[in-house]
Amino acid sequence: MKKPPIIVFNVALFTILTLISVIGVPYWALTYGFNTVEIVTTIVLFFFTGMSITAGYHRLWSHKAYEANPVVRFVLAVGGAMTLQNSILHWASDHRVHHRHVDVNDKDPYSAKRGFWFSHIGWMLREYQAERYTDYSNCRDLQKDKIVMWQHNYYVPIVLVANIGITALLGYLNGNILGMMLLAGLCRIVLVHHVTFFINSLCHIWGKQTYTDCNTAKDNGILALFTFGEGYHNYHHIFEYDYRNGIKWWHYDPTKWVIKSLSLIGWTSNLRKCPEDKIQQAKFAMQLQFAKEKLEHRYPNPEEIISKLEAEYELLIAKCNEYYLTKKRLMRIQQRQLKRTVDSIDMHAKCEELKAAFQAQKSRFNALTTSPLQAA
Repeated sequence: MKKPPIIVFNVALFTILTLISVIGVPYWALTYGFNTVEIVTTIVLFFFTGMSITAGYHRLWSHKAYEANPVVRFVLAVGGAMTLQNSILHWASDHRVHHRHVDVNDKDPYSAKRGFWFSHIGWMLREYQAERYTDYSNCRDLQKDKIVMWQHNYYVPIVLVANIGITALLGYLNGNILGMMLLAGLCRIVLVHHVTFFINSLCHIWGKQTYTDCNTAKDNGILALFTFGEGYHNYHHIFEYDYRNGIKWWHYDPTKWVIKSLSLIGWTSNLRKCPEDKIQQAKFAMQLQFAKEKLEHRYPNPEEIISKLEAEYELLIAKCNEYYLTKKRLMRIQQRQLKRTVDSIDMHAKCEELKAAFQAQKSRFNALTTSPLQAA
């Protein structure tokens, strides 16, 4: 099969940036050294531009997981341009196609089923889907955003001014323009490239399928450390409109923390979260599936045990639904009433009772799916 034409500009760009980073930067470090200001500036710009992709390009514009005021949107648009990952409009269009056709090799722009190299960077080196490059029909909402279209229409000048202008100015103020541009400019771009590219590649290869196995996306707390919190990718692919990727308080998700922090001062709003009962049910379904697969692979006649597990699962789902439905009713009562009434007190007591029953059944189900033979 004939391969699509090479995108010469992209190949040249990635090659030059990589050579400068792996040869030029170490040479400069050994010959002249980098001072503290250059190192700190690189770290700050690394996080700023990287999270302009995760908080801006990804969660804000691609998935509309929250809303932001014009100042935040402008800053994220400039920071995203500094990563050299194309315009918001183009990036979001690709990403929406990826979610709609995930793992479908001829439709997913960076399908993980085509291998690590392809999903990491190879998809950008050849014209694999050239007919779609200027089709932004799946982003009509973004075409109404003045900041998105400003960045799209003036992408190249913004990239040049933001990258060369800002790093050169900082280098001038620090007394070393070239050193600052090498480390905080070119090397930082390469680091952000591969860290964010990991989301398309490694996050579809390495980790656990906690919530769904309908696609290759994986949850991986280690990768979250390197991807600004995007490592909880299995969760993201089933609940893509949630502004969080790491839903537990201990999950490392700095992108979530930034979005939430900005909401406290009114700069972001309408932060979308998936209902807790839907999250729990998705997790329980995968636990049941893994337990059944374990039994089928290890034991000759597991039908009776599987039947008991399924019964426990159905009971768990029933208790889950009843508890969360009652919890929602209690919240509605409390929102309507400024003071505690007999109805709200009774509803609160019932909610606590159902919560205890749900937690007990959850603990039993967790124990049985961990050691399925206990159901025998």
